[in-house]
Amino acid sequence: MAINSSGVISTEQVKAAALVRPTERQMMIQEMEFYAFVHFTINTFTDQEWGSGQELPSIFNPTRLDAKQWVRACKAAGMKGLILTCKHHDGFCLWPSKYTEHSVKNSPWKDGKGDVVREVADACREGGLRFGIYLSPWDRHESCYGDSPAYNHYFKNQLRELLTGYGDIFSVWFDGACGEGPNGKRQKYDWNSYYALIRELQPEACISVCGPDVRWCGNEAGHCRKSEWSVVPASLQDKERIQENSQQEDNDEFAKRFTSEDEDLGSRDTIANVSELAWYPAEVDTSIRPGWFYHASQDNQVKSLDELRNMYYGSVGGNAMLLLNIPADTNGLFHNNDVQRLEELGTWIRNTFKTNLACGASAAANEAMAGHEVANVLDGDRDTFWAPEEGTEVASIIVDLGMKQTFDHIVLQEYRYTQRIESFSLEYWQSDHADTTEESTDSGTGEWQPILNGTIIGHKRICHFPAIHSSRLRLKITGSRWWPNLSTFQVYNSQSQD
Repeated sequence: MAINSSGVISTEQVKAAALVRPTERQMMIQEMEFYAFVHFTINTFTDQEWGSGQELPSIFNPTRLDAKQWVRACKAAGMKGLILTCKHHDGFCLWPSKYTEHSVKNSPWKDGKGDVVREVADACREGGLRFGIYLSPWDRHESCYGDSPAYNHYFKNQLRELLTGYGDIFSVWFDGACGEGPNGKRQKYDWNSYYALIRELQPEACISVCGPDVRWCGNEAGHCRKSEWSVVPASLQDKERIQENSQQEDNDEFAKRFTSEDEDLGSRDTIANVSELAWYPAEVDTSIRPGWFYHASQDNQVKSLDELRNMYYGSVGGNAMLLLNIPADTNGLFHNNDVQRLEELGTWIRNTFKTNLACGASAAANEAMAGHEVANVLDGDRDTFWAPEEGTEVASIIVDLGMKQTFDHIVLQEYRYTQRIESFSLEYWQSDHADTTEESTDSGTGEWQPILNGTIIGHKRICHFPAIHSSRLRLKITGSRWWPNLSTFQVYNSQSQD
């Protein structure tokens, strides 16, 4: 894509941006929407966030470990997968790796015969969750760390064990934490060889954060952008793996790291000055508690339902995935406070999005391309969509519910292979008469009233607002790239008791 020397985006650049598409693996993880991180290792038993690597395996003994309890709690929350910290920075392995003695095989848990990774992978498969792995490249225990060729060989051996011994993997999650080895030298990670091994052994797995498939949202505090573009400068795929940007110590500032410049990654102004774009969706990773690992002192600091709900709106409802961490305790269980909050969150999600009031509705558009009629936004099929004629960047549709309904949520989704809509507004029809019965319609005189203005839509935009009573809604697309594609228009009432 050629750069316009004036700094103003050209028509060719806009079209090129509209044509950037996700891979099948990227689409798979985006459509999962919400999944779990589970931080659990020897740190759990030292009450630390980061281990030194000098901890003795003898302290690891989760005598009541129940991976099925983890899976039940995650499913109750509405999650679709679980990523386990198979090895954190301390180097302790939750599986009996043949390449190190610093693992569960030298712990008292199950007399050294246990395998946490196996138990979690099996519980996920049995319970209907996808299973993913976190493997820290930084290893503060391994003596060859810092001898880059030797350690890279060691790391790939462990990666191969995890990719071949535990069934299908949906995500391989890397962070860029990096330090010096015993030789005083900074380890140089061979990312490309790691990626090649994953593609060879688990070709459908997404490589996340320090990887080409999914990017970090930029902070660990649950902050979500107003406009989260999936089509961004391709250079971002290298940003998190650059060692100068890596986390080198356990501190709160890194967890909160984001700048105002990071807020805009994909607008026309941003992409006008780059030569290559990539589909690189964002993942919001945060913990249900202040820490990532379990600390008894934080049992009463579990995030509130309101906090989690707002994160869900901002991430899943703002074109990103939500990766929510739940730490297991020293017994190998999720604490009851965490389990209860997950159940509350899942109940809210299920109740809010249970009954689509637009089922059976009708729709009209000011313009529609042949084969992409406006009825497609109501058919429940993610592979069909409405579109105006090619080159029409501003358009509108009206959805008629058939009778007056009360609603407080509207869910919009673009066609799954594109992201084009840049701005939109929602309106409802307010008739002049005061009849509020459900049997009445909004026929006769009246006027359109604003609900809200929005920016991007992407995979999903959840619009929520104070309850409205009306039978007609209008979506005005006020900006898009080349021409918009809309696949879904759904209407919900979170207060419904049906």
